[in-house]
Amino acid sequence: MVIDFHTHAFPDKIAERAINSLISGCNGEYMPCSDGTVSGLVSNMDKFGVDISVVQPVITKPSQTQTLNNWAKEITCDRLISFGGIHPATDDYKKDIDFVCELGLPGIKLHPEYQQFTVDAPGMLKIYDYALSKGLIILFHAGYDPAYPPPIHSSPKQFADISKQMQGGVIVAAHLGGQRQWDDVEEYLAGTDVYLDTSMGMNYYSHEQFLRIVKKHGADKILFASDAPWSRAGEEIESLNSLPLSQDEKDMILYKNAKRLLNI
Repeated sequence: MVIDFHTHAFPDKIAERAINSLISGCNGEYMPCSDGTVSGLVSNMDKFGVDISVVQPVITKPSQTQTLNNWAKEITCDRLISFGGIHPATDDYKKDIDFVCELGLPGIKLHPEYQQFTVDAPGMLKIYDYALSKGLIILFHAGYDPAYPPPIHSSPKQFADISKQMQGGVIVAAHLGGQRQWDDVEEYLAGTDVYLDTSMGMNYYSHEQFLRIVKKHGADKILFASDAPWSRAGEEIESLNSLPLSQDEKDMILYKNAKRLLNI
């Protein structure tokens, strides 16, 4: 079984525009392997051998909160589980988080670059604390994003510090804890309670460094992810299976940890 914990899709009416905007924003550094629609995601899941994908929507302005979360609920099915989202600039974060909970969505996605907030800003901690207290998983974009120049609004050390301040709950730092920050992941984040997903991914960090991080952090806190449509899940799965990990470690990363967190 394979569960891809970090994917993206867009409503059909805006998918083409959204994908083209994202390609332009990153100057073509990342190129998609699908058209950005739900059907395109499912088609690639069939092609690449993915059983379940977790969709991670990003709310880029507060006015999108109700519409995008309702859409997230609508696309949820036996093959897709969608997180919800909130915007840090919301007038009422508790109301927005409660809405995500009422829809039965298992978590929220936050993106420090697209949403323009610093991940450990004092005003953000109360949002995390409330979301976690409601049983929501929080998945963060972590590290570099080609659409946004430095300074980067998150770091492995910041995620480690946030984890210490929270009273339980599940925090996931995407891109193995910080895109292009993996030396700091090894130093500050590996071994903490923060889950790491593998998105964007095996073609960027070395296999040797990935293995060191897995050993220090524990395979039970690593989640397979592709960041589809920006990476081909099939190639990521093949790379993971080629590594000198035990079958149990591979199974934990590929699906067991996700099943446990998602209660499926």
